[in-house]
This record gives sequence, C-alpha cells and structure tokens, in this order.
Amino acid sequence: MTTKLNSMRLLERHHIPYLVCTYTYDPDDPPDAAEVARRIGHTPQEVFKTLVVTAGGASRPLLIMLAADRQLDLKRAAAAIGQKRLELMPRHETERLTGLKVGGIGALALSAKPWPSYLDRGAEGLTQIFVNAGQRGVMLGLAVADLQRVLNATWIDAAI
Repeated sequence: MTTKLNSMRLLERHHIPYLVCTYTYDPDDPPDAAEVARRIGHTPQEVFKTLVVTAGGASRPLLIMLAADRQLDLKRAAAAIGQKRLELMPRHETERLTGLKVGGIGALALSAKPWPSYLDRGAEGLTQIFVNAGQRGVMLGLAVADLQRVLNATWIDAAI
C-alpha cells in the first residue's frame, strides 16, 4: 500500500470508495498514459490523463481529463468552454504551478486549487475510470459519477 495521498483523503472525506493501483516506472522516463493503462491492467479507454491548459493572459489554469488513447483537440475544447483559444501549459510551468511532476498530475490532487475541471464526454458511458492520484506510480479507480461530483467537473467534448 502506498502512502495516503491528499487525493485519497479527499475521496474518504466524501465517503467515495476507490481502488489504488500502483505501477513501477523509471523516474527519468515515466510512461505515457496508454502505457500506464497496460501496467495497471486496464484499457486505455478507462485510464484518464489530466492536462493543464490555459486560455492565455492572466487566466488561471484549467484541468481537462481525457482517456489515455485520445488526444486533446484544443480548438474543440476551447469552443466547449467558451474560450477563443486554449494552449497546453509548458511542462516546467505546469510542474511549478501544480507542485506535481508531469506523469503524476491528477485533478483530485489539485482540488484545493480553484481551477476549473473538465471531463471529456468519452467517460460518460463508463462506470469506473482510473485517474492519477497526484504522484507518479499511483492511480485511483473510482466511479465516473463520483469523480465528476467531487471535482464539480463540467462535461465537454475535448478529444479526438
């Protein structure tokens, strides 16, 4: 069992059941989300990555969650949330602002930050998905409805 993370404490405060899945990785070469899915024994459609984007200027970051086997369509996502344009936040800036390493970024771990969360509609037909717990090597499986509720995430069409 891994150390209790803030994301786990959040779920427990809300009485949300979850499953912890861990995997090993090389710190110098962390796996992408599709490889994480393979390592924890689930399909890429069930494993969701969290991407940090910005609408530019002084806007606060936004979190967009989508399946490991999908790519973010920035134009589609921008239109879905009423922005003219979105940009992926650069890696160094993402790590500085989140306090998390890329490959270990999870919306549950960032719930204390006032950043809007969006969940790609690809999750709507699923019962359970796996998201990063906020630390490389640790994924949490939970009901899609619980994730959406605890994060107050908005459903959008963001992936291609």
